[in-house]
Amino acid sequence: MNSGNQRRACEFHLLRYVPDAVRNEYVHIGVILREQGSRESARVQFTRDWRRVRCLDPEADTALLEGMESELRLRFEADPDGDLMRLLQESLSLSVQMTEPKAYLAESLPAGMEELMRLYVEPPPRERVPRLSGRAAIQARMRTEFERVGVWDLLRKRIAASEYTRPGDPLKIDAGYRPNGMIRMFHAVSLEPGVEMAKVLAFSSAGLRAGVERVEQAQLELTAVIEPASRLGATDAEPERLEMYRFGVETMEEHHIRVLTTSDLDRVAETARRELRV
Repeated sequence: MNSGNQRRACEFHLLRYVPDAVRNEYVHIGVILREQGSRESARVQFTRDWRRVRCLDPEADTALLEGMESELRLRFEADPDGDLMRLLQESLSLSVQMTEPKAYLAESLPAGMEELMRLYVEPPPRERVPRLSGRAAIQARMRTEFERVGVWDLLRKRIAASEYTRPGDPLKIDAGYRPNGMIRMFHAVSLEPGVEMAKVLAFSSAGLRAGVERVEQAQLELTAVIEPASRLGATDAEPERLEMYRFGVETMEEHHIRVLTTSDLDRVAETARRELRV
C-alpha cells in the first residue's frame, strides 16, 4: 500500500447532551478525535445545528454549549499532553456526557472529524427540520463568519450585561472582544417578529456603555446585527413592514448603536481577524 494512503490510528469520543439523567434521553452534540500516540492536541467539534437539542429540551442553553466547545478547544491547544478526562471534567457541564473511547482509522484528522460528525451527530439529509430563522439564523451566520477567519474561540460569548449595569439585568450580549483600548460587542437582533428586541437593546445601551467605561476603562462600540430588509419582505410593496423595519433600525441608531445586516458580517469578521492578529 502507498504510504500516502495509510490511515491513522485514532480514537474518538462522542459528546452527548443529557438534560435529564433519570430519563437518560440524549442527543449527540459533538466529537473529540485524536491520533493514538501523537502529541498533537485533541480535536473537538460541536454541532452547528441545535434544533435536535431544542426538540429534546426547549430550555437548553445552546450558547453555553457553544462556549464549552471553545473552552475545550483552547484547553486542548494549551495542554496537548494533558489528561483528557480531567480537562473534560473541568470544562463540561453536568448535562454533557462523554462516551468511552472507540478506535477509528482516519485518512486525516480533518477528514475523520467530518466523517464522524456526519455519522453520529448531524441529522441525516432526509430528516425534516425547520429552517433557522430570527435570532438563531443571525447568530449562526455570525458564528460562521467569525469561525471562517479563525477568531470565534477568541471572542467572549454571552457577555452578561449585569457585569456592567446592575444585578438582575437578564441581557446577555452574544459576542465581543477588546482591541486597542476599546471594546466591540455584537448582538443578534431579529426584526422578523417585531421591534421588541431592538427596543430592549436600545433601552439597555446607555447603562451598558457607562458600565463598560467604569469597569473596563474603555469605550464601547455596540453593534446590532439584523436581517437585510429584503429578507423580511420590508419593501415599498409592503409599506407597513418597511416602516416597522425602519423604526427598529432608527430606534437603535438614536441610542448610538451601530446597525449592520448579516451581509456585512464578512468585513466585520475580517476586521476582527486583523485586530486580534490572527
